[in-house]
Amino acid sequence: MSQFSFLRTALAVLLLGAAGMASSSDHLDTPSVIADPRADIGDLYAWTSRDGARLNLVMTIVGRSFSSKIDYVFNIDSGKSFGKTTASMAIRCRFASAEQLRCSAGGIDHAEGDARGENGLESRKGRFRVFAGLRDDPFFNNVKGTRAAYNVAFDALQRGTGRDAAGCPLLDQDQSANVLTEWRHTDGKPGSNFLKGWNTAALVLSIELPLVAKGGKVLAVWGATRQGRRQIDRAGRPLTGNALLGTIATDEVSDALKERYNAATPATAVQFIPEIEQGLALYDSFDGVCGNQWLAGKKAARYRHLAALLADDRLWVDTAASRCTQLFALELAALGDRKDLREDCGGRAPSYSAVNVYRSLLAFGATEGVDDGVQRDEREHSDVVFPFLAAPGPAEAK
Repeated sequence: MSQFSFLRTALAVLLLGAAGMASSSDHLDTPSVIADPRADIGDLYAWTSRDGARLNLVMTIVGRSFSSKIDYVFNIDSGKSFGKTTASMAIRCRFASAEQLRCSAGGIDHAEGDARGENGLESRKGRFRVFAGLRDDPFFNNVKGTRAAYNVAFDALQRGTGRDAAGCPLLDQDQSANVLTEWRHTDGKPGSNFLKGWNTAALVLSIELPLVAKGGKVLAVWGATRQGRRQIDRAGRPLTGNALLGTIATDEVSDALKERYNAATPATAVQFIPEIEQGLALYDSFDGVCGNQWLAGKKAARYRHLAALLADDRLWVDTAASRCTQLFALELAALGDRKDLREDCGGRAPSYSAVNVYRSLLAFGATEGVDDGVQRDEREHSDVVFPFLAAPGPAEAK
């Protein structure tokens, strides 16, 4: 599970409520990460440093601490253009204790010791720096507003709203307006961040680009937690694995599907395309217009192109650019002819309002349109100053 688990809750309420099924923790998470949340990746971030010399990486862990039995891995594929990679390397970190970790970057350089200080720990050859410790989570979202928005759509389906040939619910103008209005509010008031004050274990690296870009300056990054030969969790872009898989399934089916997804790699993820298509059809309906989702096709297989892109589930970073402002920048420049984004590194930095961009592309086919009323985290994070995430603060009562 990731910090986007609230979306699973909302979708459970939306799509399973009629069957009287509770949105239990078992439905919202897989048994493997419930068993040890220290293997549960919250979010993944990857972006280029302002001087264009380094790749910055952050992996947050829901369990708020690290396990000595788990490998925490950044996988970095590289190539000369979007969609094509020809070389790969992995940065693997393992904790002997809370005070001692060892990170190895492709066997070329390694760091070993206590990485909890603000300056982290420099590697033996000085080619990367690593921090590992508790930080404030930069992710922000209006959870209650999201649930309320989904409930409007659920009510419409319950009242007999049909679907078109591609599976998109046919919401009318009023229903769509209510969805978007609820999304911007929390209990009828301006939208508020449900995760205010949430602290997370953070693994942070800043590494020289030549070390990770053997195949070219375009990188595709994904994170994983592993125990022995078994991959427990994986993460790339936000949202896909948590909101677009098993949205109308029973707990048993959903758990099995997500366990398989977490154990897969981008190279083996094609098997999940049909399931992701079903989730995309739901999102396409939220603006009241079916077929205007980003990359939507004209035929019954309307969502196939975007589903294939999302199934790959890697963060794409153009390291030739040092301006980083937009989730999906590379994808939009390459597939959507967004010339204004051709010099944006893309990826995901802590400052991005990533979730609203993601939702808007799925509902409106644009980077704006869905707004949950929350534009930033309450704490000040940095895209520039290591270790990037704000120091932990007192947890907020929910």
